[in-house]
Amino acid sequence: MAEWEPVIGLEVHAHLKTRTKMFCRCALEYGAAENSRTCPVCLAHPGALPVANERAIEFTIKLGLALGCEIAEHAVFARKNYFYPDLPKGYQISQYEEPLCGPGALVVPTADGDETVGIVRAHLEEDAAKTVHAGGATGRSVGADYSLVDFNRGGTPLVEIVGAPDLRSADQALRYLRLLRQTIVELGISDAEMEKGTLRADVNVSVRERGEQGYRPRWEIKNMNSFTFIGRAIDAAIRQQTVAHEAGAEVVQSTYDYDADTDTLTVHRSKEEADDYRYFPEPDLVPIEPPRELVERLRGELPELPGARIRRLERELEFELAAELVSTGNDWKAELLAAEGVEWRTAANVAMNRPDFMRENAPALAAIVQANVTREALDAAFAAAATAAIAADEYLAQAAVGDESALEPAIDAVLAANPQQVETYRGGKEGVLGFLVGQVMRETGGKADPKVVNRLLREKLRA
Repeated sequence: MAEWEPVIGLEVHAHLKTRTKMFCRCALEYGAAENSRTCPVCLAHPGALPVANERAIEFTIKLGLALGCEIAEHAVFARKNYFYPDLPKGYQISQYEEPLCGPGALVVPTADGDETVGIVRAHLEEDAAKTVHAGGATGRSVGADYSLVDFNRGGTPLVEIVGAPDLRSADQALRYLRLLRQTIVELGISDAEMEKGTLRADVNVSVRERGEQGYRPRWEIKNMNSFTFIGRAIDAAIRQQTVAHEAGAEVVQSTYDYDADTDTLTVHRSKEEADDYRYFPEPDLVPIEPPRELVERLRGELPELPGARIRRLERELEFELAAELVSTGNDWKAELLAAEGVEWRTAANVAMNRPDFMRENAPALAAIVQANVTREALDAAFAAAATAAIAADEYLAQAAVGDESALEPAIDAVLAANPQQVETYRGGKEGVLGFLVGQVMRETGGKADPKVVNRLLREKLRA
């Protein structure tokens, strides 16, 4: 039996956080009333001419620098021709043969070393409008009763990062995508929020026999906006293609839809190639020739990038926790607390489980975290620290009850009231301890010291 190797490449699209659209002055406003942010340019009225958004160009160059890309001295906008109702011109202004950002790479840290994922290019284009399909069972164009088009999104600056087919599993693809998303967010060029559609990914998947050179026909799963579903769709594509190859069936390069309910892929249409789009240079826009001083200024604005920060924090924490902190954007909280003397693991756990706070509140919160205060006081401190300056004293005065003689009656009452959970614990399922701790905290009005409660419960349950 052949051993099959997945080959995966991602094309990631991010809306750029500019004030106006890519080629006109229409304001960008998420959630605005339908078709209220349009003009003759983005609606393709005859004679209306585009003008490129300078800020979007700078954002794209900045991203290219963060990804180690070659920044073009001469980049050209191109017309990508296709005919959908959400594309009023009948073409999209994009880039093809001469993009702003050429080859680069994203280094993805892992517990076993670094993985380097190639970047083919990062190019700038305009997004299409948004089509809403009504009626039918799927919410897609196939089977819909009718479709409506909202042109507010049409013309939004969009950067597309085309990754090389260097990924070999769903897990590896998600590590890459999470790090890329965090990089985009920290550069300040996009909110990159999947639930809002400001970050989407097209996922290309094929399989081949291990050791085989070249690539077999791939499936492209379009416009994915969920990490969970991207991972599941990749696994489904690998599974279905492997079955097809082993049965001797033909695998045709096509675009597919992923059905999360059935965990299967169904063909949507045959996949277009570059020739189908009939690319040619956009005659209404001059080439982009970024001055070297601009490129160097943007290079100097780059922050410490997430991948490097994971490796730095790994010196204080184990890799998985360092990676989780950075990929969720919570590491700044841990670093502030640790700088105020909080033990690193405690700081990391607080950062992952507590809301954001104003940076100037870090000293007060560090004192509160290290003190023996009630959970109620801790909750109140973090809630207040999100929006206003706080003083530690009022919360430090609310000490948690750690006196064993004061806590034992509450613990005995909880154990007596929950005989089934007691037997479950004594039967070897220690996960129930958290429930019992919670009951004691409720019994004491949240004033008990959880560490003392935890220890006393374990002693009594072993007796």
